[in-house]
Amino acid sequence: MPVAVLPTHLLGNPTWVPVVDSYGDWVRVLLPSRPNRSTGWIHTGSGVDWGQTNYKIYVSLRLHRMSIHKGGRRIGTWPVATGAANTPTPVGRTFVMASVDTGHGYGVPVLPLGTHSPTMSHFGGGPATIGLHGWPHGSGVFGHSVSNGCVRVPQSALPVMRRVPLGTVVTITR
Repeated sequence: MPVAVLPTHLLGNPTWVPVVDSYGDWVRVLLPSRPNRSTGWIHTGSGVDWGQTNYKIYVSLRLHRMSIHKGGRRIGTWPVATGAANTPTPVGRTFVMASVDTGHGYGVPVLPLGTHSPTMSHFGGGPATIGLHGWPHGSGVFGHSVSNGCVRVPQSALPVMRRVPLGTVVTITR
């Protein structure tokens, strides 16, 4: 039987993955790996920490909008830029994998997601992880499909993004 181990840290952050199903002493979780939306089963015995989040993030590619909800209530919505035709933002359910400061002017935080580019195997020295991040080069990109797959957000979204816990589910729709 194949086995795997989730690292205790991803990108310098503790690893938190959302539970999407359960069966007895096992839970199925979203994995931060290819193919996108992969899941795996984890035994709920010792060594597993549990937490909860009442945050959710929704991204509409068609509307070029992102909203963050807490406790079922929308706490913010913003125009965004999404992936260009040849480097699309992948759709589906994913999660906030980490919160980092890349030092590249994208604002703090950059929220790498547990999903990857469907058209690139590598980007910027990494595995083409898709993320939510600020965009310092003006607001003209918002409302357009122009990125390499990441979701570019206005600076006004960053303070709310800082409060989003790791493991928060992100739903990206067409």
